[in-house]
Amino acid sequence: MKFSATREQILGPLQAVIGVVERKQTMPVLANVLLSARGNRLSVTGTDLEVELVASGEVNVGQPGEITVPGRKLLEIAKTLPEKAAVTVTMDGEKIKIVAGRSRFVLSTLAASEFPVVDSVNAQQTLTLPQAELGRLIAKTHFSMAQQDVRYYLNGTLLETDGKLLRTVATDGHRLAIAEAVLALGGKSVNAQQVIVPRKGVLELQRILGATGDVEIMIGSNHIRLQIGDIRFTSKLIDGKFPEYGRVIPAAPGKTVVVDRELLRAALQRTAILSNEKYRGVRVSLAKDALKLQAHNPEQEEAQDEVEIDYKGEEMEIGFNVTYLLEALSAVDTETVEIGLTDANSSCLIRSPGTTQSRYVVMPMRL
Repeated sequence: MKFSATREQILGPLQAVIGVVERKQTMPVLANVLLSARGNRLSVTGTDLEVELVASGEVNVGQPGEITVPGRKLLEIAKTLPEKAAVTVTMDGEKIKIVAGRSRFVLSTLAASEFPVVDSVNAQQTLTLPQAELGRLIAKTHFSMAQQDVRYYLNGTLLETDGKLLRTVATDGHRLAIAEAVLALGGKSVNAQQVIVPRKGVLELQRILGATGDVEIMIGSNHIRLQIGDIRFTSKLIDGKFPEYGRVIPAAPGKTVVVDRELLRAALQRTAILSNEKYRGVRVSLAKDALKLQAHNPEQEEAQDEVEIDYKGEEMEIGFNVTYLLEALSAVDTETVEIGLTDANSSCLIRSPGTTQSRYVVMPMRL
């Protein structure tokens, strides 16, 4: 194998895939990236056995071939070379030689045959939508995913389509986030389907999705594959049944509060300073034209704050995890936010006024 390219032509694909290349691995080959040079294109593949990323770009191939090399070391070499430097990469026995100007590096290799790759995902259906739209769906919901929960199906995001909408749903059992985008069908029939993308895949997708261009989503029974420009993303799916999330979304909360989002967010941040560090509880009280916040901790310290609202209903007190409220408010991108409440024992519904494109449910807590 031999190819030549500029530093940037090598650095770009490496940076795209390095997120899934772990430093410490049970299998040494997983610390490597697979380099494949064919037909004046270089493809770089990284995997952690759950998520696979392949990025490709144009280079000058003198001799086609493929080999695996230490991913992080190659990335550091490419980063530290001068901008637009001409780089030549050549196989030299069982080592790979990298030459750029007066710089010369020799890296160890492992055979390409040892590298695990996902050949086919057996797509049951294919969807196409703008990258920015999929990025929005993930940004609006990813923070509600569970982390290392024994209910493994919560450690990811539900991707659901009914042919007209693409929906993302995430929950950790204490709060839930849901976001929707309308699909442009283009005459293709789309089947209703639900799949759970693991946490690592969701966060990696969020990193590589851009603001322009479309993304093609191929959904199989065990894998999901997305083509994002010159990057191909493949992830295993979580084999499990996602909770029936529709049951926990309050249908018609009896009390609705519309409040300035930034004012409420700032008041919550101030109150949170003196909340219990472990439980992060804050008491929310509704009174005439006022939303009052209160928090205290085991050191007998206390914080109180108040936000003006237009409210004429009956008084009510309810406790929430302040972090869950703050993260939901941060995901709302309108100046005002609508909060629907039923009673002290029921979840609240947070959303932008007049829209259901994204909704957030936060369960109450006892204080």
